[in-house]
Amino acid sequence: MRKLILTTVYTIICTILFAQNYDKEKLDRYFDTLVAHDKFMGSVVVSKDGAIIYSKAVGFSDIEHNIKANETSKYRIGSISKTFTAVLLLKAMEENKIKLDEKLSNYYPTIKNADKITIEDLLYHRSGIHSFTDDEDYESWSIQPKSKQELVNIISKGESEFEPGSKFTYSNPNYILLSFILQDIYGKTYSDLLQEKILKPIGLSNTYFGHQISAKNNECYSYSYDNKWVKARETNSSIPMGAGGIVSTPSDLTKFDEALFSGKIISKKSLELMTALKDNFGMGIFPLPFHEINGLGHTGGIDGFSSLLAYFPDNRISFALTSNGDNYNNKDIFNTVLSAVFNKPYDIPDFKTYNVTSEELDKYLGTYATKDLPLKLTITKEGDTLIAQATGQQQLPLEARGKDVFAFDRAGIILQFNPENKTVVLKQGGGIFTFTKE
Repeated sequence: MRKLILTTVYTIICTILFAQNYDKEKLDRYFDTLVAHDKFMGSVVVSKDGAIIYSKAVGFSDIEHNIKANETSKYRIGSISKTFTAVLLLKAMEENKIKLDEKLSNYYPTIKNADKITIEDLLYHRSGIHSFTDDEDYESWSIQPKSKQELVNIISKGESEFEPGSKFTYSNPNYILLSFILQDIYGKTYSDLLQEKILKPIGLSNTYFGHQISAKNNECYSYSYDNKWVKARETNSSIPMGAGGIVSTPSDLTKFDEALFSGKIISKKSLELMTALKDNFGMGIFPLPFHEINGLGHTGGIDGFSSLLAYFPDNRISFALTSNGDNYNNKDIFNTVLSAVFNKPYDIPDFKTYNVTSEELDKYLGTYATKDLPLKLTITKEGDTLIAQATGQQQLPLEARGKDVFAFDRAGIILQFNPENKTVVLKQGGGIFTFTKE
């Protein structure tokens, strides 16, 4: 008993010290800097052992009506929804409603290779099912509601991209189909199952399956940045379903994480199944480390929303970020906030711009190649803005940061040109690659 008491006291002391031994004011200044330079709108929470140790909400939930975001503002969380769906599926397995080795053909036989695709393949993105969200015409119809049968027909038209179970390729229809299967086996809507199996038992009052966004319900609209914040389109939630249709807050997400990893939603055995990795991906979850500290979670993105949820089991720490407008790299925010609370060094970024004329940009224009990557980098301009485009990817407008230095903050990209040597060095995520002009 004495040992148990001492252990409990030690845990409480560590939690208090952890919460107090970081510079909260500096972290607040970091977010103030992001806001001042139109880099981020959203909300962040860090918790330890269930207690929130840092919380920050910045920007607007509705710019048109000048409504500022607060700590209970609700955001669409995109693909973090997949973590909830995986948990629902594992609960169904615990309740003997379904087995992981069951075939998709038991439910939706019209899908290519349905007789070979297992429920486990869907959970691990190893089905080979084509992701219609990658199609060019997707945005033209995704703002309109679709029935289950309409979506199944769309998925069924797609060709199989590889033999089921042979490899990993991320595909949203995997989790859309899992949502439909859950509805089929329980005879209830996905929304009702979410409430019944997860949200009510652990007390998440600000999380639910989404609907049309309502500012009156303290829900955020989302925005993209093009010299100013521009309201984004709104995907109809009937389409992403359990692959991306959930609405939540960072504080609710950290509560979900803590309940999940403490065995309050699914069993320890089910959690072990969920976190077992294949090709570095689990069931609705994947590694999100911070330096040498192991974390597990998921990221999300839908319309102008983006999100990140990570749990660090050895430290019992949860990090959640929800954004309705990002002109910066969320992984940099993740690293900065955790650097602060783990007492690691970090800098507040300097977003000072460097003025260049359209004529001065001409020396950078051209196509660059490297032996290190199977792509080329094409540099063009629009007026006095330099544009970078990698092979098969979208154009990125760059900001001048210094002599021969340009940045695209949303992806954490830095380009350092050397016009005399006809080279450009690309820096991103710790990688450094030198391209030479052709």
